[in-house]
Amino acid sequence: MKNSFGMLLSGLLAVTLATPLLAQADSREAAAERLAERLAVNGQPMPVEGVRATPLEGFFEVRLATGERFYSDAEGEYFLVGDLYENASGGLVNLTEQGRNGERAERLAEVPESERVIFRGAGENRAEVLVFTDPTCPYCRQLHEEVPRLNELGIEVHYLAFPRTGMNAQGARSMQQIWCADNASEAMNAVKRQESLSGTASCDNPVEAQYHLGLELGVQGTPAIVLPDGRLVPGYVPAERLAAMLGLDG
Repeated sequence: MKNSFGMLLSGLLAVTLATPLLAQADSREAAAERLAERLAVNGQPMPVEGVRATPLEGFFEVRLATGERFYSDAEGEYFLVGDLYENASGGLVNLTEQGRNGERAERLAEVPESERVIFRGAGENRAEVLVFTDPTCPYCRQLHEEVPRLNELGIEVHYLAFPRTGMNAQGARSMQQIWCADNASEAMNAVKRQESLSGTASCDNPVEAQYHLGLELGVQGTPAIVLPDGRLVPGYVPAERLAAMLGLDG
């Protein structure tokens, strides 16, 4: 859990609401709206990004601008930190993770193709995976060796930048050079072969923005593969296994 969230949680004991938040006649939607407006820590409004109802009557998921979340009753008196599960007929379902997946897919769909480094096959496009990568990462290079096979299987690979040791590292500069290159895919291939690039790293590029986006979406290392439904798969995954995760035949 991020330190910023820990600080917020320590302040939750001092949460105050100016007036009772919810009358019995209020709808769940009205309760959610008013909860977002009234939550405060030590008199300061919390950075609430959104509030939505849960299957638990009278309990709401509160999502902060940092991407962190917790659960609150409509009065803002009780808080629960952790994932919410449903004991469904097919087994436990992590409802919190489902919500994260949906939000992750929505955020990534907003990244235009012009800001991705894309590897497409010659045949039918059957699926698309988005990969946060760092060329200094050995497992990223190993995954890149699988790209031709993934393309054969009809899986497009869309790369986003995630310099795992920060924006001051060599990986960040290499990725800026990739995104600044006239042929970004060829530059990506070269860097994955551990070749040096001579091009500029100072063009208008999305590397830093993508790094922060990855942090917001829960990326903690590379490679980080995001499936079409928003599921985050950390680490190297062989092509055949990834195809199976996507529900595709070999």
